[in-house]
Parts: sequence; C-alpha cells; structure tokens
Amino acid sequence: MKLIRFGVSIPESLSKKFDEHIRKKHYSNRSEALRDLIRKELIQEEIEQDMEVVGVVNLLYDHHKRELTDKLTELQHNHHHIVLSTMHIHLDHRNCLEVILLRGRSQEVKDLADALIATKGVKHGNLNLTSTGKHLV
Repeated sequence: MKLIRFGVSIPESLSKKFDEHIRKKHYSNRSEALRDLIRKELIQEEIEQDMEVVGVVNLLYDHHKRELTDKLTELQHNHHHIVLSTMHIHLDHRNCLEVILLRGRSQEVKDLADALIATKGVKHGNLNLTSTGKHLV
C-alpha cells in the first residue's frame, strides 16, 4: 500500500486537544489517529447510504415480563436472514442482557434494532453499527 504524505494546518489549541485525544486513546502517532478518524467518517457515510453493515444490539430487560422473551425471539426469527448470532446473559435473578449480532443493509438493520429496543418491557437498548469494510483500504 502506497502512503501519501500531506500537511495540515490547524490552530495550536486544536493540535493540543488532538494530542491529548491521541494519548487517551493510546495511538502511537498522529497519523494513525488521523487515519482512524477518516475511516470513522467514511463508515458513517456508508451507513447513511444504506450499504451493507454489521451491528450489535444490546438489550437489557427483566425476563419475568410476561411474553417478552417470546416477542424478542419472534422478531429475530422473522429477520433470521440478518441475525447472525445472539448471546443471552443472566445478570441477576430478574435482569438479562441480550447481545444480538446483525448483518445486512443499514436501514433493515436499524429497523430491526428499533423494533427490538421498542418492545414493551425492554429497559434499555442500544445499536452500534459499523461497515463491513468492503470499501475501506
């Protein structure tokens, strides 16, 4: 892979904040941190263009809520073509964490995640999306 060098002019105050960010995130240098920020923006563009993505949905819920687990399972079965895997974790006597891995077009993944998170009885849910990396170098 051929590397290109280029200069960037930024205010000193922004440079100091960037260097602090680099230290906090344990980057070895500015170049690697900048490459990561560029990739992050390109991935966000792919997500917004409804390209293929992978996602992780986290659901926190009380498994004693009537029919909740059945509803969550049914939603996943109805979208089996984008559900890659699930992991169910018992946090305590009542609370469970379900982690669901998804892969598909970004809008379809978002719609399923929204439906899962909005299911009555889910206490908290979150979706984290990323690109499959097909278009990144």
